[in-house]
Amino acid sequence: MLKQRIITALILAPLALFAILFLPVFWFEIAIAGVVGIGAYEWANMSGFTQRPQKVAFMIAAFLVCIVLSVQVGSESIWHQGQLNSLYKSILSIAVVWWVVSLFMIIAYPKYSKVWRENRAIRLSFGVVTLIPTWIAVVALRTSLYDVDEYYGASLIFYVLGIVWAADIGAFFVGVKFGRHKLRPNVSPGKTLEGLLGGVAASSAIIAFAALHYQVEPSRIWLHLVIGGVTVAVSALGDLNESMFKRTAGIKDSGRILPGHGGVLDRIDSLTAAFPVFAFSYVMWMA
Repeated sequence: MLKQRIITALILAPLALFAILFLPVFWFEIAIAGVVGIGAYEWANMSGFTQRPQKVAFMIAAFLVCIVLSVQVGSESIWHQGQLNSLYKSILSIAVVWWVVSLFMIIAYPKYSKVWRENRAIRLSFGVVTLIPTWIAVVALRTSLYDVDEYYGASLIFYVLGIVWAADIGAFFVGVKFGRHKLRPNVSPGKTLEGLLGGVAASSAIIAFAALHYQVEPSRIWLHLVIGGVTVAVSALGDLNESMFKRTAGIKDSGRILPGHGGVLDRIDSLTAAFPVFAFSYVMWMA
């Protein structure tokens, strides 16, 4: 299992780096749409759709939604005079509301969940508001200040990836060593409060370094730290959210496409929350 995980990571990491750094914006949008499409296939499975044609249909639909958005809002129109396109901004706003709703769903689970647990269409709609805003967020960040510095947006993406991965690593080791208080045992028995705090602490170094790298004004450092901290915290929410839907569906992994890792959603569940929330915060207060 460990060998499979290492081999898969060694293959995927260079591909991800190449896509973020070197793909033209349009092809980058296509690549991320492909990831979203695979995630949609797995989400359909978590929503109770077991027939392959149904899952493929949702995958294609999610991919096409991203493509339609890409065509409707050309890369040169995503940002205008420092402002994000109004449609993209609205979708990010919807995503923030969804993650607030998701928080209450996770806190209450399994209470008050009968309606959505027994309705596959509702569970599928949760996938829409999880996956499409993730595509919007990644594309919006990648194209930020693109005409000034074509790698600036890539640095924002690496920033989010860095703090989320640091949080995951810190949460794992702190949780294993000191974890006592379960976050939501009905959703994910392995997650602890101590692990969450350890994750936030582990990501603090990257957040502080980023504040220096982006030459944040001293009076705004607190805002930078708060947004970074919220991004890390909400990444844990994304993890719990997927665990909740997998538990409802009675499955361990979202898929089997990544040897040793499970499904795509198993690897990006934290990012589906972190990217939209960070992108919304960036658009509103940091851009």
